Amino acid sequence: MGSKLPEQKTVDYVDINRYQGPWYVIANIPTMFEKGAFNAVEAYSWNEKEKRIDINFSYNQDGFDGPKKNIPQKAFIDDEKSNASWKVQVWWPFKFSYLIVGLAPDYSDVIVGVPNREHVWIMARKPQMDPKRYKELVSKVESLGYDISKLQAVPQQPGVTSVTQHPN
Repeated sequence: MGSKLPEQKTVDYVDINRYQGPWYVIANIPTMFEKGAFNAVEAYSWNEKEKRIDINFSYNQDGFDGPKKNIPQKAFIDDEKSNASWKVQVWWPFKFSYLIVGLAPDYSDVIVGVPNREHVWIMARKPQMDPKRYKELVSKVESLGYDISKLQAVPQQPGVTSVTQHPN
């Protein structure tokens, strides 16, 4: 792309307590870790002692019955006014920007992006999403400058709600 896209704006405010818990990954432009992920879930919990958010990304590799994988991560709130910009660390010392660029008022779904727009996540509190709502979120992702031709649905098995919380 020859044109420079404007900096992404995050949502005005995220209530960290309401944001905690499991989020099912409905679709994404995946990172190298997410290729072949089924039943992908990001589980967030506030770590009061460390003043950070502990994240456990869990999924089944290459199928609903594939091996269960867990990738623990740490998130540090970068903008404490909005709580919508984080730095996430998978491995020390590397951190990547995590921008909450869309959030339903009832915290039922969220869009998370990165500054260079190479990755994006549409997540929801339930493993399935209303098709009309999904289309609305994809349109929003496109309006934010993401290449939706790279957006992939993440298979979620109906009725499977086993979520492993991040060990504190």
